[in-house]
Amino acid sequence: MCGITGWADFGRDLSRSMATARAMTDTLACRGPDDEGLWESGHVILGHRRLAVIDPGGSRQPMTAAEDGVTLAALSFCGEVYNFRELRAELSSHGHRFHTGGDTEVVLRSYLQWGASFAERLNGMFAIAIWDCRSEELLLVRDRMGVKPLFYHPTPRGVLFGSEPKAILANPDVPRRVGADGLREALDMVKTPERAVFSGMYEVRPGQLVRVRREGPDGSRLTKSRYWALEAREHPDDLPTTIRTVRELLEDTVSRQLISDVPLCSLLSGGLDSSAVTALAARALAREGRGPVRSFSVDFAGSAERFSADAVRGAPDAPFVRDVVRHVAAEHTEVVLDSVELAAPSVRSAVLRATDAPPAFWGDMWPSLYLLARAVRRHSTVALSGESADELFGGYRWFHNPGATHADTFPWLTSGSSRYFGGLGLLERGLKEKLDIPGYRLARYHEALDEVPAVAGEDERDRLMRRITYLNLTRFVQTLLDRKDRMSMAAGLEVRVPYCDHRLVQYVFNVPWHMKTFDGREKSLLRAAVADLLPESVVTRVKTPYPATLDPGYEKALRGELAAILRDPDAPVRPLLDLDKAHRAAARDVGEVSRPYDRGGLEMAVWLNQWLSAYDVVLDL
Repeated sequence: MCGITGWADFGRDLSRSMATARAMTDTLACRGPDDEGLWESGHVILGHRRLAVIDPGGSRQPMTAAEDGVTLAALSFCGEVYNFRELRAELSSHGHRFHTGGDTEVVLRSYLQWGASFAERLNGMFAIAIWDCRSEELLLVRDRMGVKPLFYHPTPRGVLFGSEPKAILANPDVPRRVGADGLREALDMVKTPERAVFSGMYEVRPGQLVRVRREGPDGSRLTKSRYWALEAREHPDDLPTTIRTVRELLEDTVSRQLISDVPLCSLLSGGLDSSAVTALAARALAREGRGPVRSFSVDFAGSAERFSADAVRGAPDAPFVRDVVRHVAAEHTEVVLDSVELAAPSVRSAVLRATDAPPAFWGDMWPSLYLLARAVRRHSTVALSGESADELFGGYRWFHNPGATHADTFPWLTSGSSRYFGGLGLLERGLKEKLDIPGYRLARYHEALDEVPAVAGEDERDRLMRRITYLNLTRFVQTLLDRKDRMSMAAGLEVRVPYCDHRLVQYVFNVPWHMKTFDGREKSLLRAAVADLLPESVVTRVKTPYPATLDPGYEKALRGELAAILRDPDAPVRPLLDLDKAHRAAARDVGEVSRPYDRGGLEMAVWLNQWLSAYDVVLDL
């Protein structure tokens, strides 16, 4: 895992801009603490920060390929390609010779062999930049599900790019401006493909290839194309075959993703998704003589005493985690967090540096995930996660709520769910009217619906649930993947997501809804596929979300920070707030238990102020 950045400019000799390129690369040091590199060739510079996972002693980047002393192409690559050994054998049969033992050289040689279509052959999570010296063009490629981020900023004569916006913002030619749409994307639970928060910046869409070529004496032309997207197909398999196929795909995917030359573990919550990954990993490692599986879970100090069941959380995680640990004989560590530390200035600064935008929803989950990743990183460099199973197999409550599935908006933003993602209550009325978040949501929702593929003759129920699944896989999960990537990489931890394997995603996407819920429950198909691996307590457990702190000390810290902001006449967020509401929110008493949906406005105001200040953002509203 790594961080990549670079710059192409067809009207400038970039050999004089190495200091700027180095500054861009240095912003990604947390993503790649093990090594760094720069490569320059006239009109292009590629930068790289490395987290050594496979072939630690080799595979330095940027990597070049040459023939008869002439450089053909250069590569800066972030991620993992899990089928690199098969590709290496195939490429060797075509005459390619390899000098390293990792996947980086395989990616570069794949491009030389198959051109831009090489991405279709890769199984993995990746963000790739390739400069073709022969044609003087730059290719930016992102994995099919968008596990690894990749941003770019077009210029009149080329492009700037980076794994995170901060790498692009380190270039003095890029202004730190945010328009109304950028602020809408930052503050609402809508992550629109290709749109970025900062003006003039874009995100490479999952499954997309961006090509930048010379046009004219010193100009450039940027084109975009998709090499992969979800397809609607008839599902020919009966239920037993479908269950067996899901199991086989999961076994293969988890086995592939265990490849590593550094310590590896799983992130275990005690839910069905992460427990299945942990159990599959335990079996695969045992077969290879590499066991036992190492696992980590997260909880908050005093959570057992404060716990009370609510609409989304019926029981604490810890007992289920321990059941799985005993069942698969895992070597387990419980990471217990101090809730007050979530509000510590050093932690919040680290989170903000990693996100480049205010984490305006799930505000406490960003720092808790960062602290978990930091704790895990002391023992392991790679972790497997259960992310994306809910979106794929229909785990969330809104999949099963007719009011959400039939609503004219994203199902997670309907009345039953939106309070968990809302945080706009303290914004000034005029600003809320100008942003018109409901109108923006509606436009983006219908834009997404227009993309949904269909099967001729599909019945109304299956067509509806295909739409809901598509929205979750192309919009909702992107926020979760982004959060997981940023918080883990801020700690130098690589997190892999087996449920994002494109073969599994494509197969399950086309399974009819009645098969996905054949036993009348959520995630019936996944449960049936892995039930024999897990303790009964986990097999029967109801879907439970990532833990949030209930400690009133955390909310008190937030209210104290908001009060300090309100006392500061120069606080950049003040003009954006309804000051009367904000003062009342800061002064409100905190009960014995603090619920995340009661803290949304506080989180938004505090994070937004910190972001505007730290990033010196100019708002164009």
